[in-house]
Formats: sequence, structure tokens, C-alpha cells
Amino acid sequence: MTTVSAAPAAAGQRPAASSAMIWSALLVIYVVWGSTYLAIRIVVDADIPPMLGMASRFLAGAVLLGAILALRSGWRRLRVTRRELFGAGVVGLLLLAFGNGLVAVAERSVPSGLAALLIASVPLWLIVLRVAGGERPALFTWIGVGVGFTGAAMLGLSGGDTSARPLSIALVVIGSISWAVGSRFSPRLGLPRDPLVAAVYEMAIGGTAMVLIGLGTGEAGRFHPGSIELSGWLALAYLVVFGSLLAYSAYAYLLANAPISLIGTYAYVNPAVAVFLGWLILDEAVTGKILLGGAIVIVGVCLVVSAERLGRKRKDPGSHGVPGSSSAADARGSGSS
Repeated sequence: MTTVSAAPAAAGQRPAASSAMIWSALLVIYVVWGSTYLAIRIVVDADIPPMLGMASRFLAGAVLLGAILALRSGWRRLRVTRRELFGAGVVGLLLLAFGNGLVAVAERSVPSGLAALLIASVPLWLIVLRVAGGERPALFTWIGVGVGFTGAAMLGLSGGDTSARPLSIALVVIGSISWAVGSRFSPRLGLPRDPLVAAVYEMAIGGTAMVLIGLGTGEAGRFHPGSIELSGWLALAYLVVFGSLLAYSAYAYLLANAPISLIGTYAYVNPAVAVFLGWLILDEAVTGKILLGGAIVIVGVCLVVSAERLGRKRKDPGSHGVPGSSSAADARGSGSS
């Protein structure tokens, strides 16, 4: 994914993206972001403290991505204003420290597939936030929200008929709301225009906050590197290299080269990938309520995204979801780990 590491080109100077590159990047998003829920579960099952483990993932990702950008384009590329740094910090706290961090804490008892299905409700929370801000979505959007929250309630109240604790379920829901809040307000925070530079500071600040949270909750005393199995270290390395570096690069490439209607499809695919991998690798139970509730959530999200896409086309027939537009923010708000 070296293409996205180049400095942003001026309008009209960027070479046309090939269909092969776009679909390759989309496949990365489908599989890698869908598999991160499994990797997180393996990390916490290996007794790596969740906050400190995810902090190491994002801090390592920030250092590596920053070094790659500096080597390719010079250190000047990483310069940001105070406002841009503040905006990246807020997004890093909401999406990573509280969004991803709480999911990692919850996955000590919540199966990875169930966590992914609950996180799939992020687009529904985005609609709620828009309503709270004074917007009035179309009736079809409301139907999708109602359907989606019905499925989420079924999963949350029953725990999917798994051993998931109610508090852990609540943490996933809070994490999804935090992700939605960060996604909703990120366009107003003055983030760096280069999405990869923004990612560097988001991961650095979010990771630092997770270190502080982990230390404050006593995770350091429960961290014993010598007793951690190899699978835990490998899963953590996978999250750094694939979940952070590769997936972020692929996502940034898609935002710059593909329509949002296509990018947003990962919101439907990621939960299915997570459920399948959890069943295949960790033998997680796929109960009837997980299948039914998950299907209802995905149908609801599909209705919402479809209704919003049609509404945008009617308002602006020429819109293709360019980076920085509200459409790009909505795609980001689909949620990932």
C-alpha cells in the first residue's frame, strides 16, 4: 500500500486508481478489520492486560507509521498545527482509548463475534447524535434505526446466550457510543488534512491515554511477560502490523479513491468475518440468538446506510464522498477495531 504514503497530491494531479487496487484495499478492510476482534480476544486470553496491550499496539503503530512517512516524504510531512494536534487527540481518545480500549476490556468475557455485532450498531448511534443535533432523518432511516436497535437489544439483554457478563456488554455499548461521538464530531475538529498523518497522532495520543488508564487501574501489577503464551504476542504483533499499519493505509487509500457507498460495505462484512473466525479458531459458540440478533442488526444498518445514501444523492447528485466530506465521516463511523 505504498501509494497512500505519498504526500497528498493537488487536485487533478493524482493518478487514477485501478479497480484491482481498490478491490485489494477493500478486501484488506473486510478481512483485517473483521479479524481484529479475534486478535484482541487472543491477546486478552493470553493475560496481556487489555488497556496496556492495546496501548502498545497503537503506540508501536504510531512510531512505525510516522517513521515510514518521514522516510518517504521528510519530517516536514508530520508537522501539524496546535488545532490539528488537539483534534487528533480528541479523536484518539474517543475512538481508540475509549472505543477500542473498552472493547478490549469487555472481550475478557464477551466472544469476539458478539462484540463485533454490537459494534456494528455505530451507524445507528450516529443517527441518534444527528437527531440530538437538530437534524430530522427520513422515515426510512428511522425504520432502519428501529430494526437495528431491536437486534442490538436482543443481543445485549441476552448476551447472545453466551457467558458474556452484563457489565462487559455495557462496556461494548459505551465503546460503540464513544466511537460514534468521535466519528460525528471529527470533521469539526480541524484534523490534519493528510489522513495518515492524522492516524499517527490519533494512535500516539490514544495509546498514551490507554497507558495512563491501564496504570491507573492497576494493570501493571497484573502484567507478567514471562507467563504470556506465544499466541498472545503473535496476536499483538498482528494488530500492530495488519490492524493498524496495513488497514489504516488501505482505508486512507479508499477514502481518496473509492466512493463512500463502496467503502461503507465493510460495516456489513466485518461482523460476519468476526463471527466466522471466532467460531473457526476459538470455537466460540454461534447461538441462535447471535445469528438472529446479528442478522437484525445488519439489516437495520443496511437500511440506514441505504436511506442516507439515497438522501445524499438527491441533495447532491455529483457527490462521490471525497475525503473530508460528511460522507467520509459517516464511513469512518461504521466502526472498527
